[in-house]
Amino acid sequence: MLLLGSMSNNRDDIAGLLKRAADVAASEGVPSESFMQVAWQAFLAAHPGMREELEDKALRSELKKLRKRGLIANA
Repeated sequence: MLLLGSMSNNRDDIAGLLKRAADVAASEGVPSESFMQVAWQAFLAAHPGMREELEDKALRSELKKLRKRGLIANA
């Protein structure tokens, strides 16, 4: 179980690591969009199943919108 103080330290550590990575990327001329894409891919890789979960949520949301507009039937 994480203590409240250790969560803050973890966030500070993560923020520091991200800042260092961003500094290196900027100094190497990496476009910000590329940096963000790589960071997001790394985050998804560290959380197995999250990509599928997000895709499922997006699909459910799109289906809900289509049903609301009357373009597909409710099942």
